[in-house]
Amino acid sequence: MSRAQRAPFPARRREVATAGTARSGVAGRAVTRTISEDPLGGTARRTVLPNGLRVLTEAIPAMRSVSFGIWVSVGSRDETGPDSGAAHFLEHLLFKGTRKRSALEISSAIEAVGGETNAFTTKEYTCYYARVLDEDLPLAIDVMCDLVADSVLDPADVETERGVILEEIAMHDDEPGDEVHDLFARAVYGDHPLGRLISGTEETVTPMTRPQIQDFYRRHYTAPQIVIAAAGNLDHAVVVDLVRQALHGTALDTDPAAPAPHRPAAPAVRTRPAATLVETKETEQAHVILGCPGIDRVDDRRFALGVLNNVLGGGMSSRLFQEIREQRGLAYSVYSYASQYADSGLFAVYAGCAPGKVDEVLELTRAELARVAADGLTEAEIGRGKGMSKGSFVLGLEDTGSRMSRLAKGELLYGDLMPVNELLARVDAVTVEDVNALAADLLARPMSLAVVGPFGAGDFATD
Repeated sequence: MSRAQRAPFPARRREVATAGTARSGVAGRAVTRTISEDPLGGTARRTVLPNGLRVLTEAIPAMRSVSFGIWVSVGSRDETGPDSGAAHFLEHLLFKGTRKRSALEISSAIEAVGGETNAFTTKEYTCYYARVLDEDLPLAIDVMCDLVADSVLDPADVETERGVILEEIAMHDDEPGDEVHDLFARAVYGDHPLGRLISGTEETVTPMTRPQIQDFYRRHYTAPQIVIAAAGNLDHAVVVDLVRQALHGTALDTDPAAPAPHRPAAPAVRTRPAATLVETKETEQAHVILGCPGIDRVDDRRFALGVLNNVLGGGMSSRLFQEIREQRGLAYSVYSYASQYADSGLFAVYAGCAPGKVDEVLELTRAELARVAADGLTEAEIGRGKGMSKGSFVLGLEDTGSRMSRLAKGELLYGDLMPVNELLARVDAVTVEDVNALAADLLARPMSLAVVGPFGAGDFATD
């Protein structure tokens, strides 16, 4: 199935042109549509402002809280080599002060009403969010829009946060269980931005200048690149109006423009031939990842991949957990996972074990992957894997934060919001043949290996 045909269960939508009640300085009318009226959730609506900024909400009257997020379609993969770490550096700096508020005023405004704020940077997007009582949503919108749109990036703050980020990088280097995932990404992607650290490195962060960060800020934080999402006890029209008021007179109060399309899936990222990378450290436990390039996030096989991952290493009943931990006691932690990007993906198995058990763990893992590639999974296993996929998805929608994230990711990553019932139907439609065909393809691919522990580069051979 082509990417254009990825959703055979179309959502019901209504479109209506509405004039914003707040004067935004932008000519034209906002366009609002209902994108989901889901019996398992609330009513989701989407408004495109004249300047291309999108506002999505899900009204859940039974909640007394609201999660509000500002999502920017830029991440570490959008950086050049010298700018590596700029997206993450900027994420830190936006909380340091605007023309209206100091860093203390930003944090104290939200904490004074019992709310919380935070942010995170990924390889393909950055998110700033707040969670507050429904009655405090106007405050959260004003504060979060202010910090994203109007940060001053004071030179003194740049130097302060540089030190903080360098400490964060050092702390990450002291966590081998985290470090091995970055090492595996480098084994597969090499020097491509998907293979680099989101935080950057000491070598790139230390010389990074304020003008570099300011240029990154103004090039990427534009209205067409931004999605605002909120979920909880709210009124969509009120949220849109408050957003327009908060952004009036800022750098995001701009001329008419179309929203930026979601990140294209082609051309595909070129991956490296299977490789083995070893980070030598005198750790008490060895951390290993064995895996290969996977599928991108709009590949129609992603539902089958979720089922395959659940059965292979997605829980305590999975094949790898039962074989390596429960039956043989070789590792405390063992699991498989899939990472998916616009134009690429990863599939991998992680294990943490005593250094002396690494060879046996890798042998058992390779044997299990080969067995599933050759023989496939049983109908009973696939039924269990489908149940895990559906249950984890629905249970994950029990709070406003996860619902807010679902709105934003649907818009940013897919250009659409798949209704809950439709997603569950897509999982139900996965067949034994779908999963086993994917397993035969994916698990037979040459595997890269990443290891952090008391080993040398010559202790492992590439599979």
